[in-house]
Amino acid sequence: MKLLQSHRSAGARAHCAEAAGTSWTRRRRRRRRRGRIGGRRRRRRRRRNLLPNRKEMAVLAPVLVLCACVSGFYCVEAKSDTLSSLDSSFCYGGLQVIYPGLDIDKCLVIPNNQNLREKVSTVWKAPQVYYSGAQKKKMYVLVLADPDAPSRTKPTSAYWRHWLVVDIKGGELKKGKIQGMTLTGYSPPTPPQKSGLHRYQFMLFEQPPDTPVSLTEPEKLSRGKWDLRAFIARFHLGEPVATLQFLTQNYKD
Repeated sequence: MKLLQSHRSAGARAHCAEAAGTSWTRRRRRRRRRGRIGGRRRRRRRRRNLLPNRKEMAVLAPVLVLCACVSGFYCVEAKSDTLSSLDSSFCYGGLQVIYPGLDIDKCLVIPNNQNLREKVSTVWKAPQVYYSGAQKKKMYVLVLADPDAPSRTKPTSAYWRHWLVVDIKGGELKKGKIQGMTLTGYSPPTPPQKSGLHRYQFMLFEQPPDTPVSLTEPEKLSRGKWDLRAFIARFHLGEPVATLQFLTQNYKD
């Protein structure tokens, strides 16, 4: 009996030791698992602390773009079809210019789709010009000139006179009819190749009463290098009552 009890006690002790070892191993595994999980959680927290949230990104985004632009890695450039503030501010007074396929009532760059640049240069004749503020009893002077001849960077032939009509009756102008004395016939915009965008400026002046307007003999010989300011001063035309311009370039560019 004592021997059996000793065997049983020995077996029980072995079983207890095995159970204790197993439980210790399980506890060790749990600790390791918890350690791994805890490590993952700590790493996630670190990443969360390092990475900005959505609100922080909204604040940082303009700063990051600015830094990238200054560094030269990323910068949005203005397209050639975008008007500068100076070009946009030229138009005032409610002047309207209508070609067969293009209605212009504000400063704009003629787009290159639908062959519009080619049509305005080679197909369309003189446009209709409306001025709703025209007065029936007054006379007007209409000027179309290019200040960028032969290019905007080197305007050595500016102003280039494309159209000049005087003695325009206000009542007809209000209807879109240019009835008067043509001193320079209409010449369509034909900017040279590789010369960039050109401005084509329509300027409408009130013609002083009983004041005949004409060109000098040298002015009649050439459309280019026209001194527009001297012309305005010579006949006391003053400031234009309405102006409009569009920009275009050679349609083959």
